[in-house]
Amino acid sequence: MALNHLSPDQVASYHRNGYLSPLHAMPPAQAQTNLARYQALCAQEGGVLTKRSNNKPHLLVPWLAELVRHPAILDAVEDVIGPNLLCWASGFFHKPANSSDFVSWHQDSTYWGLSKPEVVTAWVAFTASLPVSGCMRVMAGTQTQDQLAHRDTFSSSNMLSRGQEVAVNVDPSQAIDIVLQPGEFSLHHIRIVHGSEPNRADWPRIGFAIRYIPTDMRQLSAIRDSATLVRGHDDFGHFDPEPAPLSDFHPDAVAFHSSMIERTTQILFAGASKKREYEPLRSPS
Repeated sequence: MALNHLSPDQVASYHRNGYLSPLHAMPPAQAQTNLARYQALCAQEGGVLTKRSNNKPHLLVPWLAELVRHPAILDAVEDVIGPNLLCWASGFFHKPANSSDFVSWHQDSTYWGLSKPEVVTAWVAFTASLPVSGCMRVMAGTQTQDQLAHRDTFSSSNMLSRGQEVAVNVDPSQAIDIVLQPGEFSLHHIRIVHGSEPNRADWPRIGFAIRYIPTDMRQLSAIRDSATLVRGHDDFGHFDPEPAPLSDFHPDAVAFHSSMIERTTQILFAGASKKREYEPLRSPS
């Protein structure tokens, strides 16, 4: 297969280690523009995106719909999982300055219900993601393991949906810091064990996680799932197509997004002792 963005050594490194970083998506000036756009969205919602708005926000905001289709990101993703790509999910990981928010050691695959592990996350830095600001940390090579047992904590400081954590010991001294500057991104495998510590810096750590799957993926839940075709063609139809928003929080986009929330909540919280309560979306401006 001809490569678009990555070298053969980079592709081999991804498959061997379960991650690849740093990669370049956009110049600093464009990253700064995106940060300002994100901050404007947050200001409209009281300072931070609500949990509802932050579930697949690319279905609500046109510039985020463009970002999940960014050519440099898609080129890299195509090089590791193939040319026909769906965006299955997206969301911001926003740690305020000097906050206690963290992400426990976990595998992304635990509650997603996807049929195979050929799933890659592109994590796009909006601000500097450094050890002091609580950058993502990975346990290289752990993607070769099968699904590990997890336990739900529902910790208020844990940024994950259930506060889930692997039910095995993890040696943090062996973790690798994924250091990114604004406009850079990393790739990581659905099964790699990863997490992040609190932000002890005086600036917010903001990243946008985009989850990509090949079009032959299936949702194993009985719930009909949806995804956005971002490259190539979908000959399988395993996921309902998702419309792009015409404007920020356009009424049609809000209506589709609300139906999507109901379905994904059933998938992600199947068997959980608690379920996430979502705030209503703000009125379109």
